[in-house]
Amino acid sequence: MPTLYVENVPKDLYEALRARARKNRSSIAAEVIALLEQFVPTAEELRRRKRAFEELMQLQASTPPGPGPFPSTEEMIREDRER
Repeated sequence: MPTLYVENVPKDLYEALRARARKNRSSIAAEVIALLEQFVPTAEELRRRKRAFEELMQLQASTPPGPGPFPSTEEMIREDRER
């Protein structure tokens, strides 16, 4: 497993990381790995996001289904006002 060394970490950032690790009852190294996993997407995660985006674009481009057996919003408001 590769090792990552980080130098010149600002003191306030280090203290925040340390406090977060303490709160989560983990080491600073474990907390850094958790943050990297959460905020740095892997190649597989980027592919998954791309597929999801493409599916959303297909849904957006498709023709919406008809109104169905339900009245439109305008019809329901009109009916309610006539009561």
